[in-house]
Amino acid sequence: VMDWVKTVCLVLWAFTFNSVADDLKEQALKLMADTPLIDGHNDLPWQMRSLFNNQLNTVDLYKLNSTHTNIPKIKEGHLSAQFWAAYVPCDTQYKDAVRQTLEQIDVIHRMCHKYPEVFKFAASSQDILDAFEQNKTASLIGVEGGHSIDSSLGTLRTMYQLGVRYLTITHSCNTPWADNWLVDTGSEPEAHGGLSDFGKQVIREMNRIGMLIDLSHVSEKVMNQVLDISEAPVIFSHSSAYSICNHKRNVPDDVLMRVKEKKGIVMVNFYNDYVTCQTTANISDVADHFDHIKKVAGSSIIGFGGDYDGVSRVPDGLEDVSKYPNLVAELLRRKWSDEEIRDALGRNLLRVFREVEEVRDLLNGTKPDDIPIPLKEVQNPCRTDFVLIMTLLNKLL
Repeated sequence: VMDWVKTVCLVLWAFTFNSVADDLKEQALKLMADTPLIDGHNDLPWQMRSLFNNQLNTVDLYKLNSTHTNIPKIKEGHLSAQFWAAYVPCDTQYKDAVRQTLEQIDVIHRMCHKYPEVFKFAASSQDILDAFEQNKTASLIGVEGGHSIDSSLGTLRTMYQLGVRYLTITHSCNTPWADNWLVDTGSEPEAHGGLSDFGKQVIREMNRIGMLIDLSHVSEKVMNQVLDISEAPVIFSHSSAYSICNHKRNVPDDVLMRVKEKKGIVMVNFYNDYVTCQTTANISDVADHFDHIKKVAGSSIIGFGGDYDGVSRVPDGLEDVSKYPNLVAELLRRKWSDEEIRDALGRNLLRVFREVEEVRDLLNGTKPDDIPIPLKEVQNPCRTDFVLIMTLLNKLL
């Protein structure tokens, strides 16, 4: 009799558990139907380069199954807007970083042109809402790594004209004007005490043109210096909470508080190593980061920054971009309110984007900064010194 009673209890428990889970998933999907899910960082364009040498004509994103991201997964995950990363590795610095980055910008545009029924290119906060109304995935560009502009404000402005809407100040290498996160681990020497004078120029020029400043990958000194300098809110496009996982790619509590004061956003990364500081993680571990950031600085600074297709390990339950509703359901299970969920899904990023655009509009009468980085700070065999060439020519003449 006791065995029979245990069996009935287990069946009832399983039925109740599954019923609750189904209800939460349904609620999650309803919220995602009226508020766009905006993800801060996806490296599918890098997969196009590394797997197919950017030969997009040979790829079918409806059928591609070797990546975290394809069109059926995007649809199942209700991914309404995506910042696609135009990323090239640090070893391109001082060589062909600009060319390779332009090729990544090009492949993002070509993705939108090849699949106009799925992707709508977006370069403003309003474009995201327009794409959502059309049931398309707004496709934005973020350049991942300051080495991609080759210490040139002209290149920064040109990339903005091509639709780039954020620049990650560093990747995993120092630039001639900013220190990266590895400085805080001791594995790389500090080069600039955070930002150099030219680095501060870059931040001000990004404010002027309306480009979002992304602090993922930078040193803690750079985080604080940018928060001091920037007139606009900042973003962390794919970083998590340092107090939950003590990895230097994550954001410390004191910086979380400053991001709140600046009305910025931290978009939570799903990479296992940044979630648990181990090789394994699950969906609950990711939700712990959301909970912690909300506890420290409120739900107004939280977003999603999966880092799909840029990482080798993702949590159980978040295997690819189709799984976003599972995480939303987990937050609902943890008693997040509908309004808090809507903020994290997309309203926070939209607010930040609008404020960046407002700062741009206020600075509309300000002239472009045309003071170059001092040559001695970037001198290398691949850089041409036109000033020196003209001086020599004038002497010859």
